[in-house]
Formats: sequence, C-alpha cells, structure tokens
Amino acid sequence: MKRERATTLLNDMLDRLEEGGWPLDLVDEILVFGSYARGALNPSDVDLVVEHRTDDRLTSEFLHALSYGRDPSASMKRALKGNSRGLQIHFRERKTLEAEGFELTLLWTRGEPVDTARTRLAAITPDPEAGRAPRDHMIEAFDGIDRWVPRPVRIDLTDLVDRKAATIRQLQLPDAEPAHPAALEALTRWSDTSPLRRAAAAVLAHLEATSRPLDSVYLHGEPVIGSRSDTAWQTGIGFGWSHYRGISHHLQEGTDWFEVVRPTRTQRLHTLHITVQDRSALPTRR
Repeated sequence: MKRERATTLLNDMLDRLEEGGWPLDLVDEILVFGSYARGALNPSDVDLVVEHRTDDRLTSEFLHALSYGRDPSASMKRALKGNSRGLQIHFRERKTLEAEGFELTLLWTRGEPVDTARTRLAAITPDPEAGRAPRDHMIEAFDGIDRWVPRPVRIDLTDLVDRKAATIRQLQLPDAEPAHPAALEALTRWSDTSPLRRAAAAVLAHLEATSRPLDSVYLHGEPVIGSRSDTAWQTGIGFGWSHYRGISHHLQEGTDWFEVVRPTRTQRLHTLHITVQDRSALPTRR
C-alpha cells in the first residue's frame, strides 16, 4: 500500500471520530505504530492501538458475536474504518505492546480536538530508509493469512509451536457437503447462506473424507453427535477465533483443532489445523 493511501485511511478515520456517536464516544485513545509510524513509503498496512471503555450495549454485542462465531469487535472496527481495508486495529493492547518494547506514537486522546490528531499525523514524516516492519510472532502456517490472525492469537499459537507442544499447518478447504445424517443435522444451526454453515460443511466433509469419526467432534462448542456429558472429545472446530482461548485447554484432552480463520460466503476458506505433538509441553491451564 502506498503511504499516501495509508494517510488517507487515517484521515478518514479521524473524520469519523470527529463525527462521534456510538461506539466512538467510548474511545479513549488512538496510537499508531509499526512501519507507517516509522515513515515507510509502502507499509503493508497501518497498525493502530485503540483503547476504549465499554458500556452495556457494547458488552451485549460482544457476547452475542462470540455466541455466533462473529467478530466481537466488529461494531467498533466498522465505526472507526468503515468498509476500508488497510487499518489493523489492536484493541486495548497498549500495555502489552509497550512491555514488549514497541514504540507507540500518540495520535489522539480523549478531550482533545481531532485537529490535534491531524497535526500529529502530519508530523509523522516519510522516511525512504524505513522498510516494512516485520510481523512479530510469525510461523510458516500464518503466511498470507496473518492479517486475519489477531496478535494475541499469534502469540498463543506461536508459543505452542515453540514449545513443540503442537504442529500447525495451513489448509485451503474446498466447498463440500458432508453425507452423514448427524453432520447434516448439525448444519441446521445456521441458515443456508450463512458463512459459518459453509465453513462447517467444508470441515465436516474433510473429516469424512479422511475417515474421522464424528462422534468425537465438537463443532463451534457443541458435539456433532451426542451430548457434552457423553462425548469423548477429540477434534474441535472453530470459526473466526471465537473459541481460541479454549484451544490449549481442549488439546489437553483431544487430538486436534480446525480453525477457519475467516468464514465468508464466497472467498477461500483459509483453515489452520492444530495437532497435538507433545501434550506434556502444553501450557498449564489457568
């Protein structure tokens, strides 16, 4: 992405912030870091930290999104960047990034006029010597899809690989329908046009094609066959990281996990297959 385009995206975001309204009135601080902040002429994207408060409405939307496998930060992201791509927003991660040594540049803080942010933005000058900032916490399996793997997730999964507790590989699953009646019944949780149904069908069909038993599969938090109490868990299936905090916990008992990182209606079904390598090396449950 050209630097001029990146600057336009940031100014558009500041215009939205100035217009205000919910949930932008919950934003406390915006900071920029990475290659754009260092002056790169062709940043891959613009990394931002957004610190914000919550209210009952945002909390409710967050929980509802998690329940349906959607992005829990979608409302705030949409309010800040509209439908544009190129802004990578890290919510409430200032302390973590600073502790890891990242240099953050303040763009705006609550109580200031937005024109102050525009002045600060203009002061971030181009530097022909500044290249793209390398992605931290990267493994081969993230190649080409890291924009859809949030940084906290990259940290956790990279840790699993570094510990040699698990192996992770990237799959491109084709559109397919499972044949097993229980699998077809499980898909009725979603409408025929739902991206989650498409993703679930592709993974279940993959399991069938590799002769994996469905009576030990948890699909988006629910067993495909049987109930929670009588199912011996082996394989987990998740969408859009809505259950990612439970992956290490599940691997303590099961064998593997399929994560469709970005369920969509028509685009490629990028999937990470996480397989236990050494259960004793898994992080201790918290």
